Amino acid sequence: MTQTSDISAEQTRLALKRPDLLREAAYVGGEWITAEARIAVTNPATGRVLAHIPNLGSEATLQAVTAATAAQGDWAGRPAKARAQVLRKWFDLMMAHQEDLARLMTAEQGKPLSESRGEIAYAAAFLEWFGEEAKRAYGDVIPGHQADRRILTLKQPVGVVAAVTPWNFPAAMITRKVGPALAAGCSVVLKPSELTPLSALALAVLGEEAGVPKGVFNIVTGEAAPIGEVLTTDPRIAKFTFTGSTAVGKMLAAKCMDTVKRVSLELGGNAPFVVFADADLDAAVEGAMASKFRNAGQTCVCANRFYVEAPVAAEFARRLAGRAAGLRIGDGLAGETDQGPLIDGRAVAKARRHVEDALAGGARLLTGGTTLDGLGAFFAPTVLADVAPDALLTREETFGPVAGITAFQDEAEAIALANSTRAGLAAYLYTADLKRAWRVSEAIQSGMVGLNTGLISTEVAPFGGVKESGLGREGSRYGLDEYLSIKSICLAVD
Repeated sequence: MTQTSDISAEQTRLALKRPDLLREAAYVGGEWITAEARIAVTNPATGRVLAHIPNLGSEATLQAVTAATAAQGDWAGRPAKARAQVLRKWFDLMMAHQEDLARLMTAEQGKPLSESRGEIAYAAAFLEWFGEEAKRAYGDVIPGHQADRRILTLKQPVGVVAAVTPWNFPAAMITRKVGPALAAGCSVVLKPSELTPLSALALAVLGEEAGVPKGVFNIVTGEAAPIGEVLTTDPRIAKFTFTGSTAVGKMLAAKCMDTVKRVSLELGGNAPFVVFADADLDAAVEGAMASKFRNAGQTCVCANRFYVEAPVAAEFARRLAGRAAGLRIGDGLAGETDQGPLIDGRAVAKARRHVEDALAGGARLLTGGTTLDGLGAFFAPTVLADVAPDALLTREETFGPVAGITAFQDEAEAIALANSTRAGLAAYLYTADLKRAWRVSEAIQSGMVGLNTGLISTEVAPFGGVKESGLGREGSRYGLDEYLSIKSICLAVD
């Protein structure tokens, strides 16, 4: 079969009700643009090429920044209610085309179709939420420092925003940034992952229909280096927001400091999942399944290190392994699945390396630990018991479906193990003891804690980390402030 027929077959399998949502062009200044240089987008479940996107460079990125700069003033000058109406219509269009958007996401990213549907609803919720919050960007009147003075504060849009988003949540990571930016009155230049750009481009189609003005939302596709160089150094960009690895985030933030941009970073995690002996083990296993194996373990907040109190460690491991072994693995467009492929061969190799290292250190393999035959980057859901505290999978973010369980003896040891990392994004804690719940939740060094739950992400709660897991917060009312500047006005009244 030729590559052309391969692509045709992959696109036919999508069965989109609106085929125009699949775009193979970038979106700059309200126009769809192409380039001679192209990048293949591959379905990780089949290994086949799904589409080609333009491999744009610095010149096209500069054009996008120019378009965003030209559009910024008019968009910022519109009443908050008018911006909110556009975001609400965008939300409605996303939900109206939820199935098409989900199928497109499953094809380019690999996650089960049920998870893709859930992500579209989650992604759309940020547009709805921040559209509503746009009308609540309140300032203050501050008691004056002397009788003839009045002090007021205003919140104003920071200006043009550059956003770089990852492949693991190719819709939600966009709307979690673009929603508050547009709500605040900022224009945006977005660089989505070249591995999963099709979801971003489909959002642009619907944003255009919703009434997002030309130049307010721009998408540049292609290799990261030349695009990132412009987005981090161009003085016309006032704010840079990035979700991705810690190493890349540090490098990009350093570049932004030459022009002193506002920076938001949502970086790597290494989440501990702590289970005490008094916990409801059934609930803990359910939470572990939701946290660890969602998106095949490819989430920044997924449980990466399992610490279970010694008296129940063996039983927890047994139950978790039984559940993991029952997961249905496969191509999300070919039937019902619980887990899809990893994003590529490198991700598979990392999962395998972490398993092999744990076994070499004395761990016991309870289930999984293998790749799957056939096409695609599949790795079996894996549970390991008796993992050494210094195993590779406790020191690195696996980003794969590998759960390694380490026993602990007491609360102090559990806290020490949980905090033994430079990451601090999310943590999970299971206990029936209310006093312990407070003590440990406060003692764990992370930006978010799931207390007796394995699912913590919602548009209404702040999302972000401490230590080397990032700067700033996304979602919630705090997420809007990341795109607003505070201006103080001192008024003489006499």
